Amino acid sequence: MSATIEQLDRLKVLGAATVYEAQGAFGAFDNGIKPLDPKSRIAGPAFTVDMRPADNLTIHIALETAKPGDILIIDAKGFMEAGPWGDILTLQAMEMGLGGLVIDGCVRDGNDVVESGFPVFCRGLSIKGTEKKALGKIEVPIVIGGVSVCPGDIIVGDRDGLVSIPKDSVVSAIAASEVRMQQEEEMRRAIRAGSTTSQLLGVSGKHT
Repeated sequence: MSATIEQLDRLKVLGAATVYEAQGAFGAFDNGIKPLDPKSRIAGPAFTVDMRPADNLTIHIALETAKPGDILIIDAKGFMEAGPWGDILTLQAMEMGLGGLVIDGCVRDGNDVVESGFPVFCRGLSIKGTEKKALGKIEVPIVIGGVSVCPGDIIVGDRDGLVSIPKDSVVSAIAASEVRMQQEEEMRRAIRAGSTTSQLLGVSGKHT
């Protein structure tokens, strides 16, 4: 069952860190994949792409079948010496209504991408171009940022990083995240009332 627009909007508000902790501290991508624009927030179903480094043919093919709201999740093998995504692909993705891009690799045309408002998460920038010769795979399970991602899994991302939610666990992940958010709000109220974090966490007086 696909996540609803309301569920995805709520996940954006809850945030990647809260979801990660609430679902049992799993599903977090490694911290090398960050948003080009720190204000970016994404939540949507993964459309997976397994491509050869420095060859973006598979990305162009993926854009023939990706659907509005999809998050392109591209395994570019962490290659840092090419930018297989730039301003032209960004324009096409926006025209298609895609929800964002996550790539284990680099992009280029960084200023144009940020100014477009399209959310892009990547390892960095590279001015070098790519070939269009080797066809990889789309909509297959991949491992990206140390996390196994299947087509349709829900990806949540913001300035803190990225987390994947199994597609059948969206309801429970939101419920657990709501509980955690409420607990944190209660802690804030207690701190404002004079309590300390060590008291609230039950570690007061303990030494390592």
